Amino acid sequence: MFAAGKRKNVGMSPPDGGWGWVIVGCCFMVTVCTRAVTRCISIFFVEFQTHFEADYSSTAWIHSLVDCTTMLCAPVGSLLGNRCSCRVAVMLGGLLSSCGLLLSSFATSLELLFFSMGILTGLGFALCYTPAIALVGCYFQRRKALAYGIAMSGSGIGTFVLAPVVQVLIDLYSWRGALLVLSAFVANLCVCGALLRPITLQKEEGSETGDVSVKDAELSLTRKSQDAFQLLDNQSVPSLLPLTLPHGNPAPGLKGRYCFSSCFLSKSEYHFLLLPDFLGLALSFFFLASGCSLPFVYLVPYAVSVGVSQQTAALLMSILGAVDIVGNITFGWLTDRRCLKPHRLTCYIIAVVMEGLCCLFVVLLSNFAHLVPFALMYGYFDGAYVALIPVVTSDVVGVPYLSSALGVVYFLHAIPYLLSPPIGGWLVDITGSYIATFLLSGATLLISSLIVSAVAWIRCCRRLDPKHKSLTLILSNQSDCCPNICTTRPEPCIYGTSNQSDSEAGQL
Repeated sequence: MFAAGKRKNVGMSPPDGGWGWVIVGCCFMVTVCTRAVTRCISIFFVEFQTHFEADYSSTAWIHSLVDCTTMLCAPVGSLLGNRCSCRVAVMLGGLLSSCGLLLSSFATSLELLFFSMGILTGLGFALCYTPAIALVGCYFQRRKALAYGIAMSGSGIGTFVLAPVVQVLIDLYSWRGALLVLSAFVANLCVCGALLRPITLQKEEGSETGDVSVKDAELSLTRKSQDAFQLLDNQSVPSLLPLTLPHGNPAPGLKGRYCFSSCFLSKSEYHFLLLPDFLGLALSFFFLASGCSLPFVYLVPYAVSVGVSQQTAALLMSILGAVDIVGNITFGWLTDRRCLKPHRLTCYIIAVVMEGLCCLFVVLLSNFAHLVPFALMYGYFDGAYVALIPVVTSDVVGVPYLSSALGVVYFLHAIPYLLSPPIGGWLVDITGSYIATFLLSGATLLISSLIVSAVAWIRCCRRLDPKHKSLTLILSNQSDCCPNICTTRPEPCIYGTSNQSDSEAGQL
């Protein structure tokens, strides 16, 4: 027998403020030090080609490896954040990425740059990026899109500031000195990681009501778990929901299951991969990643090829980055409005379509005055969709799976990020023009928008199904459950259902 008061899991809504704004600021700096620095690597291309006497496609592998490693290792960042904490993941990633850039400044060949800048720095960025973004979703609910808009605007602001600064550093200290300065700058990720305080989104309340036997508790919990799994299996919706036992201890009969689940928690964390909606969304992200990075890699070289000076061409990247900020924040703020909140997926589709059209029409642009509108349009809608990726993913899979889902989402960016820049460089080499590269970018972006449009249409039709409405109501009661990334320490849990009524909790 063990004493048990009337305990129940009381869901605590995310604070939507307070220390959450510090988390947003840290995530902002993480995106500056990861995504903005990655974008500015293209400014080194001319220097690398001259120093190592390399062609376009060979040099493009450096940028590809940074992006690919960052995205390919994103699930590693999610896993480390879930197992240890966001703080550990980001601080370790900051150390690795800073060391990678430091080693790159002493590189004597492209192959060494492939390892130091491409793999080591990319791995450090991967450990920082996903945990920081996921933690923002744990601190915000009502203003989630705005918080993500501000946090993700770091890539735009960083590009706006760093692009001309990097060019000046190259002119003053050569490309080696510029990489040394970037290494010291990226080390600030360790400071950001130290400020990432975990949050607990559940607390227990209770009052003494009597005793209950271990056997009765075990039978009750087992029966509820079986009923919950049967209901969810019939609806083809997997679920991972923790049950908190009295005093945080699992019933003896379920202790073996708890220990097994604790050791192999990562398998349960990825049950959302069976969701058809997420699979469609993931396919669209694959095509999106195939096209979105090409303009950032080849905009400056394309501008130089049509007669724009190197300094003026670098200004295009600053313009693109500045407008990217506006897209991040305005789309984040707008999609938090009550009238647009149910239509976030549609807003995301519009942003991707506009990006694709911009790339298709770049063939008509042949001077700086024409390229400025392209930078304005592409930068704005790039900022819009980037801010909505974690929001749309959260809407599809739910907050409990957000960290793991973002790891998978960014993992799907890896292969396109690895192959698309060299393919774009190969097209430049065989055609002697950047036109084909930008057309490839526009086509893949439009294909991505078509796929996610199909997902949105299917979700809209499914909402009309009464069975789906009932299941949605059941799953909405689970939204307060958050994985270990949002807690100060991993808490014992048994996988079953968490939406117990007060009377059911009292029986325990």
